[in-house]
Amino acid sequence: MEHPDPWPLRHLVIRTPRLELRPDDDAGLLELVEETHLGIHPPAEMPFAVAWTDADPAVIGRLSMQHYWAVRAQFTPARWDLNLLVRHEGRVIGMQGLLATEFGISREVATGSWIGMRHQRRGFGTEMRAAVLQFAFDHLGATRARSAAAAVNTASRRVSQKLGYREDGTECVVRRGKPTVNVRLVLDEPGFVRPGWTAEVEGLDACRELLGAPC
Repeated sequence: MEHPDPWPLRHLVIRTPRLELRPDDDAGLLELVEETHLGIHPPAEMPFAVAWTDADPAVIGRLSMQHYWAVRAQFTPARWDLNLLVRHEGRVIGMQGLLATEFGISREVATGSWIGMRHQRRGFGTEMRAAVLQFAFDHLGATRARSAAAAVNTASRRVSQKLGYREDGTECVVRRGKPTVNVRLVLDEPGFVRPGWTAEVEGLDACRELLGAPC
């Protein structure tokens, strides 16, 4: 008797003209940790709502691995957080997240991402976000996508603007013990400003039940 694949996400892949996005695996996470040590943002800035990059360099790698393992272990159709390792020319350069709660009912996703500083200002952030938006809208049947960024994080907000997001209010987020402003962003499928290329997706059919996205 043939049994279903216990972890079909390992076969999922999204390809763009320059990038390959795959769900996190342990070998790739080790590369991601290397990128973390090389720097994600200037020390004086904190783009993340959770200041995880402030952790002691001696333990940040272990804490990162444990975080991604925990997220993977809690993955269910009712609530999932798909952490995609982003590779350029075969090497991990960052992480693109796509998450949802009760996706089968809400048809709504949210995104979050980061890229190593040495790979920034090359358009990769826009390309990887456009890839997961195409994946969500065209392959999963999503109708809306949400994101958020610190008001001072102009690079992230610029990516959102390029892709058609509109502002959806603000919220107070405590960063490093101080109140800061986050700008909420929302994108409905008809407003998506599509790139001049189409993402290629492989291995999705076996993942549909886990993602709450039947054919």
